[in-house]
Order: sequence, then structure tokens, then C-alpha cells
Amino acid sequence: MFYYSLLFLVLVSPFSLILSVNQEGLYLQQVRLGLDDPDGIISNWDENDDNPCNWKGITCDPATLSVNSVDLSNANLAGNFPTPVCNLQNLTFLSLFNNSINSSLSLEISECQNLQHLNLAENLFVGSLPCTLTDISTLRHLDLAGNNFTGEIPSSFGKFSQLEVLSLVDNLLDGTIPSFLGNISTLKQLNLSYNPFSPSQLSPELGNLKNLEILWLTSCNLVGQIPDSLGKLGNLIDLDLAVNNLNGPIPKSITELTNVVQIELYNNSLTGEIPVGFSKIKSLKRFDASANELEGRIPDDLCELHLESLNLYENQLEGNLPGTITQSPNLNELRLFNNKLTGKLPQDLGKNAPLKYVDVSGNQFSGEIPAGLCENGVLEEILFINNSFSGKIPERLGKCLSLTRVRMRDNSLSGDIPSAFWGLPNVNLMELMGNSFSGLISNTISGASSLSILLISRNQFSGVIPDEIGALQNLVEFSGSDNLLTGSLPKALVNLSKLGRLDLHGNQLSGEIPSGIRSWKNLNELNLASNGFSGNIPTELGSLPVLNYLDLSDNHFSGSIPLELQNLKLNEFNLSNNRLTGELPPSFALQMYRTSFLGNPGLCGDLSGLCPTGVEAKKIGFAWLLRSIFILAFIIFVVGVFWFYYKYRDFKKAKTGIEKTKWTLTSFHKLGFSEYEILDCLDEDNVIGSGASGKVYKAVLSNGEIVAVKKLWGELNRESSELEDVEKGWIPDDGFEAEVETLGKIRHKNIVRLWCCCAAKDSKLLVYEYMPNGSLGDLLHSNKGGLLDWSTRYKIAVDAAEGLSYLHHDCVPPIVHRDVKSNNILLDGELRARVSDFGVAKTVDAIGKGNEPMSIIAGSCGYIAPEYAYTLRVNEKSDIYSFGVVILELVTGRLPNDPEFGEKDLVKWVYSTVDKKGVDHVIDSKLDSCFKEEISMVLNIGIICTSPLPINRPSMRRVVTMLQEVGIEHRVVAENKDGKTSPYYYEEEASA
Repeated sequence: MFYYSLLFLVLVSPFSLILSVNQEGLYLQQVRLGLDDPDGIISNWDENDDNPCNWKGITCDPATLSVNSVDLSNANLAGNFPTPVCNLQNLTFLSLFNNSINSSLSLEISECQNLQHLNLAENLFVGSLPCTLTDISTLRHLDLAGNNFTGEIPSSFGKFSQLEVLSLVDNLLDGTIPSFLGNISTLKQLNLSYNPFSPSQLSPELGNLKNLEILWLTSCNLVGQIPDSLGKLGNLIDLDLAVNNLNGPIPKSITELTNVVQIELYNNSLTGEIPVGFSKIKSLKRFDASANELEGRIPDDLCELHLESLNLYENQLEGNLPGTITQSPNLNELRLFNNKLTGKLPQDLGKNAPLKYVDVSGNQFSGEIPAGLCENGVLEEILFINNSFSGKIPERLGKCLSLTRVRMRDNSLSGDIPSAFWGLPNVNLMELMGNSFSGLISNTISGASSLSILLISRNQFSGVIPDEIGALQNLVEFSGSDNLLTGSLPKALVNLSKLGRLDLHGNQLSGEIPSGIRSWKNLNELNLASNGFSGNIPTELGSLPVLNYLDLSDNHFSGSIPLELQNLKLNEFNLSNNRLTGELPPSFALQMYRTSFLGNPGLCGDLSGLCPTGVEAKKIGFAWLLRSIFILAFIIFVVGVFWFYYKYRDFKKAKTGIEKTKWTLTSFHKLGFSEYEILDCLDEDNVIGSGASGKVYKAVLSNGEIVAVKKLWGELNRESSELEDVEKGWIPDDGFEAEVETLGKIRHKNIVRLWCCCAAKDSKLLVYEYMPNGSLGDLLHSNKGGLLDWSTRYKIAVDAAEGLSYLHHDCVPPIVHRDVKSNNILLDGELRARVSDFGVAKTVDAIGKGNEPMSIIAGSCGYIAPEYAYTLRVNEKSDIYSFGVVILELVTGRLPNDPEFGEKDLVKWVYSTVDKKGVDHVIDSKLDSCFKEEISMVLNIGIICTSPLPINRPSMRRVVTMLQEVGIEHRVVAENKDGKTSPYYYEEEASA
């Protein structure tokens, strides 16, 4: 009997096993049919295959051959959540990470009864978090980050019995952070960062999570004080409460976290002193409490630890930097800028540690610079701006080949600069202005091949400018004003084709401006005032396409003013106090330019104080008589023409209905036209564009100049809401005021110039410089896109970045554009870029320190930063995301919302395509492949700028630096083992 029973089991068991495997295969086929699989990732799920264990992403238990794991991460799948997967009775692991699942998460998820690991992060899930998730009693790891879940965290979440990881980062949860999460006693990681929670206090109940290792609550709208109960989290490794509104002191109990490695408290409103007692936390490596209101001294015992990073910048800290900081053998980052610290820096700083970044700007430090800062040969940045350091730059810093940025502006440093220091090969920014340095600019400067910005103004440098400076092919700015420099400008200076600013005023330079300056195609500012230059003003100056600041005053220039200078569009123009003679060029013979030519006795023009007198005047009197006769005849002719013209204009006015008698003109530059000339050009035949804010006309004026005129749409429809008006294309009156207020005070080569504005009761006009090549968006995405080769696209990216950097960093207060897109980047005749359309721009002061939400979303679809879209909170990071999209457009040639992407936008398409297929599949096929390395580097910058987390996006000033560094030949592109270009990671600039 036993024999027959055994035989039955042997025959039946394999048959039952086959049935089970086939049934699981059927469930998985239902999953496949319910998902959109454009990349064919699960195409090998063959319904004729009896064994699903061989299918992509499927893992089976080796003993039972039953499916226990489904991993379809990074598969570009779309559709609803595949509920049939929960029919797999032995499933313990399910990951759909980084796909496009776009449904709500069904309550049926609770049927996955044996699930231990559930990862649905980086999808498009919507709706509320399902309260039935706690029915999965075996669940240990739950990751729903990077979705669009809304509402509150369900109260049932406090009932998880085995959960160790809960990650809800970067969703749209808008309730409060509930105290019942403190009931999940098994929890090791609680990650809730980057959600628009309602203001709530940090619950003391979280101190009950005795097993917690990671508490990540960055940007969760936390208010109130940090509870003492957090000191009970004895296993905590990472405490991150950054970017909230926490106030009050740092609790003493935080020093009881004996296992903590990282404490992040930056960007809050914490007050009081940093508590003493950190000596107990032997594991602490990173402490960041920057951008708070902390007072008192930096504790000695905090500096005794083996820290890798200490960031306490932008507080109210006082006293000395403890000497114990030199005992931290792993210290690589020390940022203490913008405090009230005094005394000397410890002289052994850097000797015992691999120090990379040190920034103590904006304090009251004194004494000498520690000689051993670069003892370990890895120092990259020295920022000592605005202190009272004295003495010389240590000779040993001249051997620090790792240095990339040196900023020592506004101290009391003196003596000669070490010759080797001038030639450091990796330094791209050297800022020594506002000290008492003396001696020569060494000819070793030729070795500084990476140098792009050299600022040595307001010192006592003497001697000649060496010819070797012409070897700095990456030099963009050279400011050496207010020194004792002598000799002539070196001929080699004309080799600097990237030079954008040359300021050498207030020296003792002499000789003539060298020939060949046509190569300065990027020169925006030339200031040689208060020197001893002589000879003629070069006619080549008139050929420099972007020069808008020219000051040659207080020199010995002679001869006539070149007529070619009339080609320039100058914001600043000064030739006064020279020895110039002859007549003024016609365009300059205007009263508004009178002060530009004072102190040149030989000049003559129709300007008060310029014409010659006495004997010289008598010699030209007869010529003036003849000229007056011709002028009188010409005036009679012109009067007749204008009489006819005004009669015709009245007729045209009656036809168009434009009233011209009540217009108010406000000018921001020197104008050569009136409002009436502008009005006459507002004809439908002259329309060159129409957008959300109004029509744009091309106006050819009587003096031959061409301008663009934007006529704003009419008043708001008072019957509708503000949002409805904006959707219809109308903008409120404050849009006009915003654009006028913003552009009226801006002077930058990469910001479109607003000549003037005209206002009447029912109409408003804005008059800009005319951009003959239209917008980047229109050109790039039209059949003329082939005209934009890579070199041109790269220059456009740099130009636009410099314009936005000016708005963010150089305007006071800073300006946020809020509608950065390719259609708002205009191109002049040389295809140089200008940022335009400031109708929704806001100053940071106007927005407020707390980033209050705006009433409506401003911006364009495809360019709006994800956090802006759901919080309506505006800061510079929103512009940086939008600019990142523009970079991706330039690299790919694709629209931000190309129909080919389906439900994705350009950013997500680039991310997924680069990840799965590599860089080659996103680069515009019209671009020359020889630029692939450079294009890939720019693409990486675009990817960094479009990071979903605002904190990971660099500043615009850093973006400009990154773009400029792309062209540096020595930069080595890191590569992965599979040959794909690795993304670059750049540290954001610490201080302005």
C-alpha cells in the first residue's frame, strides 16, 4: 500500500508543479498585455514558454520554481498599475522603479499578501495613498517617491508592523506630518522630503523610533522648534531637517546622537548658540547649520571631531575659529562665510587634512594666510573675500596645482605675488582686487591656461603688462584698473578672442591702441580712461559687434573721431579730456552727448561749449554762410514734406483709430525718434509676431534705424478671473509695469534693450532694439534649424546664461524671469542671444524671503520647474530649470513637448533615452559628430540644471562657469567602463 502511495506522489507532483508554473505565466501575460512597452523590454515573455523563470525581470525560487520577484525597473513602461501581479502567491519583491505608470494606486494592492519589498518610485501615480497598504503585514520596504500622490498620509500607516523603510519623497502631499508615524517601531528610514506639506511642527513622537537610522525631512514646511526627543534616536546615522522654517535653539539633546554621521540643519531660522558636547559623537563627518541666525562661538569640541565638512555660513557667529579644527584629519570642506568671526586662522589649517574648499569670506579675520592650506595638494577653492588678512601670499601656494578659484578681494594683503602663483594651470578665476599688492605681473602668467577671469584692480602693481598675457586663450575678463602699470598695451592682447571686458583705467599706460582689435568680437566693455594713451582712436572699434561701454577719457588721443563709432550701440560713451579735433560724426552731434566730448578744444559741432571761437571761428564763418543757405532751402523742403505727411497721418489715424495726442513717452536711452514715428508704423503689414502678451511690429524709422514695438493686449476682461484672462493671452497692467520696471534699469549685452515705453489711456507700447534673426525657438525648430551649427548653439547658450546670471546675481534686488524659454531668447544679426519678455518677471524682494506662492502659474508648458507647478513658489532655481530645458533643446533640436514623446516632456525623454541608449540617441543629427565630446558636456549641464530637486541645481553664475569651461582643452572627460560619458557634478558657488 505504501508503495502505491509513493508511486502516486511521484507521478502527480511534477504534474501539479507544471500546472502552477503555467498559471503564474498566465498572470504575467495579463501584466504584459496591460502595459505599454515601447522599448520591447518584456517582449520575450513568450506565452508558449512554460517556464516564466527565464523571462526578463522575473526571478523564481530555485526550490519550488515559483515566481518570487518581479523587477521591471527603468523599462519605460506605461499604463495602469498591473494588479494581476498580486495573484502571484509567493511574490515577495516588486519593483516598477522609474517608469511611466500613470494611474492611481488601486486598493487591490493589498492582495499582494506576501510582499516584503515594494518600489514604485519615479512614476506618474496620482490620487491618494491607499490606506490598505497596511494590510500587507509582511511589508518591510515601501518606496513611493517621485510621484504625484496628493492628500494626507493615511492614519492606517501608523499600523505597519514590520516596515523598515518608508519613502514618500518628492510627491504632492499637502497634509501635515502625522505623529502616528512614531508608532512604527520597526522603522529604520523615514524619508518625506520635498512635499508641500501644510505648516506643522516636528512631532516629539518621532523620538520613539528607536531603530531609526535615517530621518530625511528636507523642505517639508516644518515650523516651531526641534524637539528634545530626537536625542533618543540612538541608532540615527543621518539627520536632515534642512530648508524648513524651524526656529529656536539647536537642542542640547542632539549631542546624544552618538552614531550620527551627518547633521543637516541649513536654511532654517534657528537661533541661539551651537550646543557644547559634540565630543561624544565620534562618528560625525558632516555638520551643516548654515543660513540660520545662530550666535555665539563655534564650540571647540565640534572642531575636534574627524569632520569631513563643516558649513556654518550665513549666521551671526562670533569669536575665533577654534585651533582644534586642525585636528580633523579628514576635513575637505570649510565654509564659514558671512559671519562675524574674528582673529587669525589657525596657522596649521590644511596641513593635516585633505582640504579642498575653504570659504571664510565676509568675516573679520586678520593675520596672515596659513602657508599649509595646500599641504596635501588637493585644495581647489580659496575664498577670503572682505576680511582683514595681511602679509604676503605664501610661496607654497604657488605650488598648489589643484587650485581652480582664488578670491581674496578687499583685504590688506601686500607684497609681490609669487611668480609661480601667476601661472597656476587650473585656476579659472583669480580675484586679488582691493589689496596693497605690488610688484610686476609675472610673465609666468602664460602658464595659467585655464584662466578666464583676472581681477587685480585697486592695488599697486607696477611695470608693463607682459606679452605672455596674450597666451591666455580662455580669458574673458581682465580688470587691472587703479594700479601703477606703465608702458603700452601688449600687441599680443589682440589674440584674446574671448575677451568680454578690459578695464585698465587709472594707470600710467601710454602709446597707441594696437591694431588688430577686430578679433575682440566678444568685447562688451573697454575702459582705458585716465592713462596716457595717444595717437588716433582706431576705426576698428566701430566693428566690434557687442561693445556697449567705451571710455577713453582723460588721455592724449588726437585726430578726429572715427565715423565708424556710429555703428556701436553704446550705454556708456566718454571721449572727454583728450586732444581730438574736427567735426563730430552726425549721430553724436546731439546735446545728450555733449558731456562725452568736453575738454577737446579742437572738436566742433552743434553742441554748446564745443565750437571754436575767435580767429578760428572767423575762418569758417563764410563756410557756415553757404551752409546756412542750403540748410534754409532744405528746411523749406522738409516743412512741405512734413505738412503732406501729417495730413496723411491724420487720415491714417482716422482709419486705424489710434489717438496720438495723449501719449506719454518714457525713455531709458538716448533716442533719435519720437512717439509719433512709432505710432505711424503700427500697421498690420508690419506685424512680425504675436504672443501671449501682445503683437510685435517692425518699425523702420526716418533715421534708418529699425526697432521692434510690442503693443500689449487691451485691459483685462473684468467679467472673468485673473487666471482666465491669462489663459486668453491677456496680461494685467502690472505685466506692463513689470517689464518696464525690469528692463528700464538693466544694462547688459545679453538682455534685450528697451529703448522707451509709450502709454495712453487704452494702449501701451514697448519699444525694443530690433533682433533681425527673431527668436531661438522659431529658428531652431523651423526648416532653417540647419543654420545653427554647434558653435553657434554653444555661443547662444553662453550668451543666454550670462544674461540670466546678470539678473540673478548682479541686479539689486535680484530678478527672477519666470518665463525662460527658447521663444524668449532673441538673436541679433550676429546670432548673439538676448533674453527678452519680462512681463512676468519678479524681483526677489518683491517675492519675499519666504518665497510666498504666486497667485497663478507664470511660464510655458514644458519649461516649468516641477516644484513651481505645484507650489507656485518662485526663486532663481525655477529659471535654472527652464534654462536647462533650453540647453536640452539646443542639443537635441527637439521641442519641449514633442508629440513623439507621448506623455513625457523633453526632460524625461532625455533622461530615459540617455540612460537606456546612450548620448548618441539624443544629439541632434544635424550637428557635426566631431563636436560630440563638447556637446555631451553641455548636455550634462542641461541635465544638472533640470534636476527634479531644486537644491541640486547649480546657480546661474556657476552655470556660466561650467559652460565656459566646456571649451578648455585640458579638461578630461570621465568615462564609464561601458564607454558612455559620465555626468559631471559641479559644486554650486558658495558665495557671491
